[in-house]
Amino acid sequence: MSHDVVVIGGGPAGSTAAALLAREGARVLVLEQARFPRFHIGESLLPCDLPVFARLGLDLGGLPFLRKQGAEIHDEARGDRSVFSFADGLPGTPDHAYQVERGPFDHLLLRLAADAGAEVHEEEKVTDVDLERARVTTDRGSYDARFVLDATGQQALLARRLRTLEPTRQFGRAAVFCHFEGVSDEVWQTDVLPAGNIKILMQEDGWAWCIPLVGQRLSVGFVRARGRVSEATLDEGLAASPLTRRLTAGARRGPTHLIGDFSYRNTRPAGPRWACIGDAACFIDPMFSTGVSLGMLNAMHAADVLAPALREGREADPDLMTSVAARMERPYRTFTALVHRFYNTRMVRNLFFASETEEVLRRGFISVIAGDVWREDNPFQRALLAPARARG
Repeated sequence: MSHDVVVIGGGPAGSTAAALLAREGARVLVLEQARFPRFHIGESLLPCDLPVFARLGLDLGGLPFLRKQGAEIHDEARGDRSVFSFADGLPGTPDHAYQVERGPFDHLLLRLAADAGAEVHEEEKVTDVDLERARVTTDRGSYDARFVLDATGQQALLARRLRTLEPTRQFGRAAVFCHFEGVSDEVWQTDVLPAGNIKILMQEDGWAWCIPLVGQRLSVGFVRARGRVSEATLDEGLAASPLTRRLTAGARRGPTHLIGDFSYRNTRPAGPRWACIGDAACFIDPMFSTGVSLGMLNAMHAADVLAPALREGREADPDLMTSVAARMERPYRTFTALVHRFYNTRMVRNLFFASETEEVLRRGFISVIAGDVWREDNPFQRALLAPARARG
């Protein structure tokens, strides 16, 4: 049977696109190599995804996920702490997001795509993609389509095959992380439940995260900008951080996971009858938790362009996804500039802990880290994106 769209990958971007396209009447097939639910990193979402959840008909507040009001930044070496609440952003910036466990969250989205009418195949691995014919071959068979969406995440299937993956060299290089279960009642009630914030710890050669998850659990990870990481990196990081030691005291530590090479751009994210969405199009260092949020927004915009094109028979237009790429360029540029300054200048660190920061710039910064980046009235974002010569 031929399909209108074959989506490779059933993560948040793939499931979002599949659900929205299926609701528009498209015959959608999702090919996912894993069996859901499965473990995945990337648990902290941004407020900019609230409109996507509304489109999908999801109320995360009524689900077993943790409401997130903002972020806390800690520099333990200097004894500095700063709290950023999304509610303090520029007018119109959404005031909350969520911390999610990716296994149940991703499974929820995949089931939503199936409920919308998409055909979902789990534990089916794609082995070849013929872009000229829009044919996808797996370890079970071959599928013809009118359009192919690559939502394979950091596997970036098409980018690696087309050799269009461009690494970003000056960001974090690798991360090591684990989950802790059974966080103490005192820590949970005092440090977590009041705001549900992610805690970001500034470190000499990178940074660390502490993300609270429902059920008195914490995701804790360390990102390094230089050298290699190993399980010992996690041990050393935990031992050197009084904050993480206090938060995880008495909790049960789960398996250690490592990931690397996680900052890149796909220089050719679309072509005739195919496109890459989510992390398959771009992945920026996880410093500001952009992965899932930008991926779902990218998927929504792609579906909004593809659905009418399928109805009108325009899916082979080589420029079909040009507007999607242009729309996503703004958040990619914004967060790339922000992360670059974090790793290579003092600007972001100074902004975190400045005793006096111009109020409009602070509010603008908060709107940016909330993902509210398509507005034109943010002076902080304008300064961030200004050419180097103009910045003086």
